[in-house]
Amino acid sequence: MHYDSVPLNCKIEDLKFVVFDTETTGFRVGAEDRLLEIGAVKVEGYEVKENITFQTFSNPHRLISQEIIQLTGIQSKDVEQAPEARDAIHDFFAFLEGNTVNSLVGHYVSFDELVLKSELKRAGLHLQMAPSLDTLNLIGYLSPSYDMRDLERYAQLFGTRVYPRHRAVNDALMTAYLYVELLELLRDRKVETWGELVRVSRGNG
Repeated sequence: MHYDSVPLNCKIEDLKFVVFDTETTGFRVGAEDRLLEIGAVKVEGYEVKENITFQTFSNPHRLISQEIIQLTGIQSKDVEQAPEARDAIHDFFAFLEGNTVNSLVGHYVSFDELVLKSELKRAGLHLQMAPSLDTLNLIGYLSPSYDMRDLERYAQLFGTRVYPRHRAVNDALMTAYLYVELLELLRDRKVETWGELVRVSRGNG
């Protein structure tokens, strides 16, 4: 996935995205916290493909706190036989390659990117990713007065689907439906091509 490989005049309706989310043992993913789960769903143009999803657990090799168990519902028994983080991420990238994806999308996606990069760094690998699209940046362009990060609140504000929270596939689905609604609102403002989408996502409205 490289921005440079997509013609700037390519219509958004012809693009393929994967919206993804991670769950972790905590927020200090550059230090002691580890990946627990990756979830993703495909979006083609303005349509969420609910039947094309990806999910994998990852063995964190550390105890899961009661707080995280209560938040996500993920328990040690769910991950003790799960693949190593590097293998879980490899499987995710295989899903991306199999779906000829033009760009990744996430909500506060820099955190999810950091999770992947930190896990691969622990495995002695270096990950270079093309910048993903962040729904927060698109919201900032459309509604600059909004200043929060909570995915569910944004889904409610924009009238999109709400799923049970803090499981990776559910959060990916919620983000995907929010994302296509944002794309529709951007289309109303004549943002209809890849180049225009990248421009507004970088805050160059």
